[in-house]
Amino acid sequence: MKDIFKPLDEKRLSFFHIKSLVTTGMGVFTDGYDLSSIGIVLLLVLSEFGITSKSPDYVSLTAAISGSALAGAAIGAIIFGLLSNQGRKKFYGIDVTLMTVGALLQAFVTDPTELIIVRFLLGLGVGADYVLSPMIMAEHANAKDRGKIIALGFGLFWGFGATLAAILYLALQAAGVPPSLVWRIVLAAGAIPSASVIYLRRKIPETARFLGRIRGDTEGVKGVIREVTGTEVNLTSNLKDNTSFGEYFRRNWALFLSACILWFLFDIVAYSGILFGPSLIASSLGINSGVFQLLIEGAFTIPGGIIALSLIDRVGRKPLQVVGFVVMAVALMSFAFYKSSAGASFSPIIAFFLYGLQNLGSQAGPGSVSASGILGVELAPTKVRGLVQSLTVASGRIGATLTSFVFPSLFHEYGESFAVYFLATIAAIAAVITLVAIPETKRKPLEESSREVSVETA
Repeated sequence: MKDIFKPLDEKRLSFFHIKSLVTTGMGVFTDGYDLSSIGIVLLLVLSEFGITSKSPDYVSLTAAISGSALAGAAIGAIIFGLLSNQGRKKFYGIDVTLMTVGALLQAFVTDPTELIIVRFLLGLGVGADYVLSPMIMAEHANAKDRGKIIALGFGLFWGFGATLAAILYLALQAAGVPPSLVWRIVLAAGAIPSASVIYLRRKIPETARFLGRIRGDTEGVKGVIREVTGTEVNLTSNLKDNTSFGEYFRRNWALFLSACILWFLFDIVAYSGILFGPSLIASSLGINSGVFQLLIEGAFTIPGGIIALSLIDRVGRKPLQVVGFVVMAVALMSFAFYKSSAGASFSPIIAFFLYGLQNLGSQAGPGSVSASGILGVELAPTKVRGLVQSLTVASGRIGATLTSFVFPSLFHEYGESFAVYFLATIAAIAAVITLVAIPETKRKPLEESSREVSVETA
C-alpha cells in the first residue's frame, strides 16, 4: 500500500501543491478573519445594542456573541466529518459558501439574538472547513513537506486573516466612519476571501487515498497520482480498506483521545486571547483594540508561525508543541504576576510584551500542530480520518466555546490575574500530555504515521 502512494509522498513541492495550498488556505484565512474580528469590534457591538458592564445580561450576551460561531463550528465539524467518507471533495465549497452567507448577513442584524444566530451559521462553515481542508492538504501533500504545508495553510494564513481584520478596523476608524457602520463592515467583509475560492474548491481533485482506501476506485487512484505527480502507477489490486471502524478505534483510541484533549485545552487558552484580548486585556492596558490585535499578530503570531514553518519538518511536531505550551504557560504567569505585583504603576509596554510572548509560543507550537489539524490527520487511518478529525475539531471548538463563557466570568468575578493564571495552568498541563502521549510523525507517510499498515496486516 505504501508503494502505491509513494509517488505522492516523494513528490517535490510543485505548482499543484502551491495552488492547493492557496485554495485550502483562503478558507483558513477567512476563519482567522471571522473568528478574530468579533473580538476587535465586540465593544462597538455591545455599545450599539446598549449593553454595558452594568447590564444584568452583560456576561451572558458577551459570551453568546463571542462563542456562537465556535459552537456552530463544533456542530459543523461533526456533520461534515461524518459526511467526508462520501467524498473529501464532494462537500468542499459548501463550507466557504456557508461562511460567505453568514458573514454577509452580519451587516443586517438588528439585535444581539440575530447576530448570535447568524454567527452560528457562519460557524457551521468554519467547522466544516477545519475538517475538510487539513485532510485534503495532507492526503495530497508529500511526506517531507506535509508539516510546513499544513502549518502555513492553517497557521500563518489564519494570522494573515486576523491581521487584515485589525487593519480594516483601524482604517475605518481613521476615515471617520460611524461606529455603528464600522463593526458591520468589518464583520461582513469576511465574505470576500471565502467567496473568492468557492469555484477553486469545486475544481480541486479528489484525493487518491480516499479513492483507493474508501471507494476502492483503482482507475481514480491512478488518475489523481498522474495529475499530481506525473507518474504512472501499476495498480491491479483493490486497495479498499475492509478494516472496521471499531478495530481502528480499539487499537488507537488513546491517541485519538489525546489529540482531542490537546486541541480542547489549547483552544481554552488561545480563544481567551482571540475573543477577549482586544477587548478585556487591551482595555486593561489602555490600548485600542485594533492596535492591540495588529501588534499581537505582527510582532508575535506571524513570527511564531515562521518559526513553526522552519522547524516543524526538521525538529518535529512533538518538540515544537511541548516547547510552545511551556512558553505560553511561562508568559501568561509572568504577565499576571507582573501586573498584580506592580499594581497601578505597571508599564503597559512590559505587560504587553509578556502577554504577547504567549502568542509567539502558541503559533510556534500548538497553534501550528494541534490547532492546524496535523494530529488528527496524521494519527488517524484514512478510513476513520474524517471522523477523528471532526472529533478533534469539535473538541477544540467546545474548548473555545467554553472559554467564551468562563473567561469573562473569571475576569469579572475574580480579577484579571486569576483568570490568566488559570490559562497558564491549562497550558502547562497540555505540555505534559503532549510529552507523554503523542508520538512523532514528521516525514512519515500517512499510512505509517497513522499505523494504518500495521493494523491492516495484523
